Amino acid sequence: MFLTKILLMKLKIGCQLEYHAAYNTPLILLLRPREGWYQTVLYEEYHIDPYVPITEYIDLYGNYCQRLITPEGTFFVNTNSIVETSPYVEINTEANFTLIQFLPDDTLIYLLPSRFCESDKLIGKALAITGNIFVGYQMVEAIRLWVHKSIKYEYDRSTSTTSALDTLSAQHGVCRDMSHLAIALCRSINIPARFVVGYLYDLKPMDLHAWFEAYLGDRWYTFDAMQPVLTGGRAILAYGRDAADVATATYFGDLRLNNMNVFVEQME
Repeated sequence: MFLTKILLMKLKIGCQLEYHAAYNTPLILLLRPREGWYQTVLYEEYHIDPYVPITEYIDLYGNYCQRLITPEGTFFVNTNSIVETSPYVEINTEANFTLIQFLPDDTLIYLLPSRFCESDKLIGKALAITGNIFVGYQMVEAIRLWVHKSIKYEYDRSTSTTSALDTLSAQHGVCRDMSHLAIALCRSINIPARFVVGYLYDLKPMDLHAWFEAYLGDRWYTFDAMQPVLTGGRAILAYGRDAADVATATYFGDLRLNNMNVFVEQME
């Protein structure tokens, strides 16, 4: 499906972060929205206060990473972007598996177990969920719906080290945890699945959001285990195997996040 200007919505997105560093600390941020057929970045602002030099590189997954040395004490990071994206998410219930020997090379890494997605230990659960479904898209949707119904959304109950198996056992978590579990279940039945972090229009409460994509047929499809009904209005920051690859802040020292404000507004 080709998106035209008629189908696009314009979103103003950004975040305001307040950190405190005990001393100058190496920091990698991942806060710039990606470009691609799925979204167009029309405008960007990026400020560090007090100012420090920033260098940028593109990681293994094509994400824009910002590298800096934090100043000692309190400092602020402010981002502000305008992106065009689709208000809809494409659904194709007939999209089927791609045989592994025909998968594109860059999708193969998303078949493997990763830090938070222990897919090698979940094949029995995945087969129990999918039952007699044999079409790839419908199997992923069955997994998404099962995770949505089975895992209770509870804030501050999981941690940054909670894995898919932990979430399955605890039966609660946030969008990050639900996505990890769904990804691990998909990979266990040989469907490439990747973690996505970004912004979602009309998310309540507003925060950075995590969802997942599965490779079916000849493209990636969007799925969101936190939502009862899948919606569009998504602005993507980064892709990875799991949350370890797409942390919005990776630091190497004593750094504390004091405050965070995220906004997503639709523009006329």
